[in-house]
Amino acid sequence: MTGDDLSLVDEGRRVLVAEAAAVEALVPRLGSSFARACRMVAEAPGRIVLSGIGKSGHIARKIAGTLTSTGTQATFMHAVEALHGDLGMVGAGDVAILVSRSGRGSEIGGLLGYLGRLDTPVIALTGNLDSDLARNADVVLDCSVEAEACPMNLTPTSSTSAALAMGDALAMVVLQLKGFASSDFAALHPGGSLGLKLTVRVADVMVGEEYPWLPEGATMRDAIPPLAEKRGTVPIVDGAHRVVGVVTSGDLTRLMEHDDGFLDRSVDAVMTRTPRTAMPDELGAVAVHRMETHGIMALPVVGGDGRLVGIVHLHDLMRSGAV
Repeated sequence: MTGDDLSLVDEGRRVLVAEAAAVEALVPRLGSSFARACRMVAEAPGRIVLSGIGKSGHIARKIAGTLTSTGTQATFMHAVEALHGDLGMVGAGDVAILVSRSGRGSEIGGLLGYLGRLDTPVIALTGNLDSDLARNADVVLDCSVEAEACPMNLTPTSSTSAALAMGDALAMVVLQLKGFASSDFAALHPGGSLGLKLTVRVADVMVGEEYPWLPEGATMRDAIPPLAEKRGTVPIVDGAHRVVGVVTSGDLTRLMEHDDGFLDRSVDAVMTRTPRTAMPDELGAVAVHRMETHGIMALPVVGGDGRLVGIVHLHDLMRSGAV
């Protein structure tokens, strides 16, 4: 390979394509074994103990972290250290996940023997279905690859990407089996920007009941002052104070362009009916996603009965750290 920029970029792209193909090849392999592995992890009365050697060990450590952060007690046990005392961390009710590209080696054999004596269920993430690990595991998840992305087919690259993706798939299904919700995630991630995103609620940021609104039948003349003063969005409510529409500065501008008598037009004829809304207790990040998806800058905030309780603006949510 030459050292010019184009050659370097091409080689980098080749590696990414190779690793992406290795992950994509996993999709048709998922079947009953994967479902069984998910249930074993979700229903384990004890912890999930992950182990591996070398690069596989790094992948096992990451999977353990993902499980732990999504509500499943998990820990990493180095395969070599395990045979020199760390096996004591494996207890009754635990489930082991062993990650190994080759599925062979004295450490893996030693682990399998000890785990077998403890009757510890073993899930194998391996690239070799004809190995001691695959033959002795309770469940085998096939993470094999045709070749590594390494130009010498030596450095674990495609194989580690495949094993990591398989571990992520397992963890994401398990969190759903266990009913792990965003509120649970927030409780486990109180620090940093991620924690902030998961704790900012619409109620923390919204402008409350003093926010101006208009009744059905009001005119666009009535709408101009609140539109000018309150960032260009005014909720329209019915007699029970339920939100039935919104009028925006954009609506006013479009009306002015083609209707000389726009001031006397009823808001009922101009408003967006059944507008997008937010609930006070939902995450600010969820409200932001709704705004970005539908191209709007503010959401009326309603209670469970549909009554207006305030309004939340995109800029306020952004300043709060909800995104």
